[in-house]
Amino acid sequence: MLSLRRLLLSCVLSLFAVAAMAQETVDDLLFAVRFNDPGTIETMLKAGFDVNTREKARGETLLMIAAREKSLKALSYLARHPKTDKEARASNGDTALMLAAFGGSLPAVKILVEAEAEVNQPGWTALHYGAASGNTEVVAYLLENHAYIDAEAPNGLTPLMMAVLFGKRAVVELLLEQGADAALRNQKGQTAMDLAKQNAREDLIEVLSTAVKR
Repeated sequence: MLSLRRLLLSCVLSLFAVAAMAQETVDDLLFAVRFNDPGTIETMLKAGFDVNTREKARGETLLMIAAREKSLKALSYLARHPKTDKEARASNGDTALMLAAFGGSLPAVKILVEAEAEVNQPGWTALHYGAASGNTEVVAYLLENHAYIDAEAPNGLTPLMMAVLFGKRAVVELLLEQGADAALRNQKGQTAMDLAKQNAREDLIEVLSTAVKR
C-alpha cells in the first residue's frame, strides 16, 4: 500500500511539473536569453528545458543567440553549462564563436574561447568573421589563441580577403603584419589585391602593394 501511495504521489508531482513547464514556453526561454537574464534561464533549465534549444527562424541555439545579442551574463552562464554544445551550428553553419566575432564583441569572444569553444573549424572560421567585423582586438585575440591566419572558406576566401571585401583597413594591416599570405587565391583565382582593385579600394591597394614588395 505504501509503495502504491508513493507511486501515486510521484505521478501527481510529475503532472504538476508538466503543468508548470506548459505555463512557460520556449519563447519565454529565448526572451530570457535575449534580455540577458541568466536567473530565469537557470530556473527554466532546472524545470526541464533543453540548454541546446533552438529558435526556428535561424536554427540558432541559446548560446548562439546570447552571442549574437551580446547578452554577456547569459552567454557566460550558458558557456559554462556542462551540457551546452559549444560547437553546434545554426542553419547557415554559424557557430556561437563566429557570431560573437562577427558582432565585434571581444568580451563575448573571450567568454567562448575561455570556455574552450573551437577557434579553428573546417571552412568558415571565427577569424573570417572577426576580420569582416573590423575589430582589430577580436582579430588579435583570435590569433593569440591559435586561429589559423590563412584559413580558407569553402569558396577559398581567407580572413585577409574578407577584411578587404568589407573595407577594414586596420584589420588588413594587422593580418599582414602577422604574416597573412597576400598571394593566396580564392576559387575564382582572385588574390586580396584583385579584390581591392575590384572594389576600387585605393587605400587597400596601397597597403597590399607594400606587403607584396616585402
